[in-house]
Amino acid sequence: MKLVVIYSDLFGDKLIRNLVNTSTFCISCAEACDHCREGKFSFAENIVGVFRLQDPATLPEFIEEGIEAYLPDNIPDADLAIVSGVHNDILLELPYLLKEAGIKAMIIPIEAPSRLGIAQVKDICDELGIEVKAPKPFCELEVDPDTPIISRFIEEFGIGRPKLRVELDGERIARIEVIRSAPCGCTWYIAKQLRGAEVSDRRELWNRISEAHHSYPCTASMEHDRELGDTILHKAGYIAREAVEEGIEVRTTL
Repeated sequence: MKLVVIYSDLFGDKLIRNLVNTSTFCISCAEACDHCREGKFSFAENIVGVFRLQDPATLPEFIEEGIEAYLPDNIPDADLAIVSGVHNDILLELPYLLKEAGIKAMIIPIEAPSRLGIAQVKDICDELGIEVKAPKPFCELEVDPDTPIISRFIEEFGIGRPKLRVELDGERIARIEVIRSAPCGCTWYIAKQLRGAEVSDRRELWNRISEAHHSYPCTASMEHDRELGDTILHKAGYIAREAVEEGIEVRTTL
């Protein structure tokens, strides 16, 4: 599967580095690192195009003329594009460019409250026959039979809503395997920090998950999101907790 990434934010950079899985990407464990990700995966060859666009904060609120100057040139043929943190007017133009390039699916991660015209983009994509998802946050993204290309991306790249396999020794986590990671890579760090954790005291377990999630750190916004009625960072934290709980529910006991 071929992937293009178009972005204007730090999250886009983090996503790319997680997918490539460079040895210097995950440094959260510092000297305690046991290289848990090393050699497990790298999608460097799948990423056929990376475009870093101008920061929206440096652009006018509305780009009324000359928007072509801010759009990516020569987008290669690919299966899917991930578009993160770009200016709203640029976002509205991108489906047409993706269609010209032969790209059939688009993911727009929402990591911070914004005024992006997501509904408009979805309408445009529907007209053009492009699959589209706008997960808030990206780690909310799940397999959906209505979007087979995006679902294939989730399965093949192993990112989206986190999924863990947990093995217990009595009431302690003996082993925890990442089946699917949050797109930022946070799930790997959480899994490492939960080794040996007691599962009988759920409050303590949740605190440990939350501490790891914040320490990684999660890059989702702490600004209140009106649609969620909470912060996007908090929602990401709840998703991480649910992944651990679901892993424990279908656990293997040693």
